[in-house]
Amino acid sequence: MSSVVDSPWFFWALAVAIGLPVGLVLLTELRNALLRRGSALAWPVALVRNYILPLAALLILLVKANEVSAEANPVRIVATVLVFAVLVLLLSGLNATLFQGAPDDSWRKRIPSIFLDVARFVVIAVGLALTLSYVWGANVGGLFTALGISSIVLGLALQNSVGQIISGLLLLFEQPFRLGDWVETTTARGRVVEVNWRATHIDTGDTGLQIMPNSLLAAASFTNLSRPPGTHSIAVTTVFARSDAPDEVCRVLRQVAAALPQLRADAQPRAVPRGGTEYRTTIPLQSPAEDPAAKATFLRWLWYAARRAELHLDEVDDDYSTRERVEKSLRVIASTLRLNHAEQQLLMPNARVTRYGTDETLQSPGQIPNRMTFVVDGRVRLVATTEDGVVVPVRTLEEGDFLGQTALTREPVSAGAYALGEVIVLELGREHLETLVAQKPVLLQEIGRAIEERRAHVKRALAAASD
Repeated sequence: MSSVVDSPWFFWALAVAIGLPVGLVLLTELRNALLRRGSALAWPVALVRNYILPLAALLILLVKANEVSAEANPVRIVATVLVFAVLVLLLSGLNATLFQGAPDDSWRKRIPSIFLDVARFVVIAVGLALTLSYVWGANVGGLFTALGISSIVLGLALQNSVGQIISGLLLLFEQPFRLGDWVETTTARGRVVEVNWRATHIDTGDTGLQIMPNSLLAAASFTNLSRPPGTHSIAVTTVFARSDAPDEVCRVLRQVAAALPQLRADAQPRAVPRGGTEYRTTIPLQSPAEDPAAKATFLRWLWYAARRAELHLDEVDDDYSTRERVEKSLRVIASTLRLNHAEQQLLMPNARVTRYGTDETLQSPGQIPNRMTFVVDGRVRLVATTEDGVVVPVRTLEEGDFLGQTALTREPVSAGAYALGEVIVLELGREHLETLVAQKPVLLQEIGRAIEERRAHVKRALAAASD
């Protein structure tokens, strides 16, 4: 009588009886450790523990321990389920090890999802073909032949569409731009809002959405305005008269550009003469989306700034500060400066009427003014800036109010000011103010009182903002 140990099924059964529980315990501990670390490999390990290891044990028991024929339907069903679980393990394990958690600038992160879908389809197709061939004994050669012939026929019939799809896939893989980037092509300039297999959608703003086939983008050159980040600038060309000093023109251009709200932080604009009457101003911006607004604001503010600096933008003279306007403006501020008619006539040659555009800065905090500025028409907003850069409104100046009251004391002003709409002002130089207050001690006291009131207003506004 033969012993049980001598039976061919004994060692297979013993291996399953010992190996299955030990494997389940080890895989459970490994999965728990991966979960605590937040690893993406926890799910593939759970797949091995819950499905692959039990199915492999069952298949060994059927074929080796019970000596069931490999051609029996129960064995084929178990083998098919096992192959399917292994395919799922390969796909999930490949995705977890290569693509999940990949750095943003790596090739693994740049691979489009369509390539991953195609790779998954190929793996599944090969796995099913092997299962049908080796487990079920089916002849898959004829099926592959039929599929190959059909693919050739479809490829010839749809070669234009397939070409655009391939171009789209190449663009998706290379990723010369991403969603949200600004690009400039030969026919469009705008923000990329969608990229699919066939075309790229570019939002051009005023002209609408332009649909550009990927085959055209792949065959032509274009500019990505958003890369590298932090380098985008616009260049604005302006014309001044030949009699204008180039250094003074460049100073005014830089000053206007430096005040733009769209200017990139920690960047400085540049202005250079290009010969003749042309000047080129380079303005660093935060994003290409701000190009139209920045250019429009720059040209609008430059129109006012050039006339205040007595420059000839577009070779045009400024004749705004006429005798009639100066005389009218002096009548507006006569009560503020306690001027009689004779004193107004004496100040006329030394006064100047000029203008500021909407949101243009009239005064900056910490600036030491060299003249007083009186509001003749329009409104001006006084503001203060907190330590963390928050702008706080202080008060609004209207007709008859003034700025630059510390011109006589040579102290820096504590508040900034900008125009609310177009503002007409009258300017008086410091030397003329000194002559005026020397004759009017009461006026000097009023200016000193105004200085203290402005400081008190700024302190109250900053205190309220901090509270």
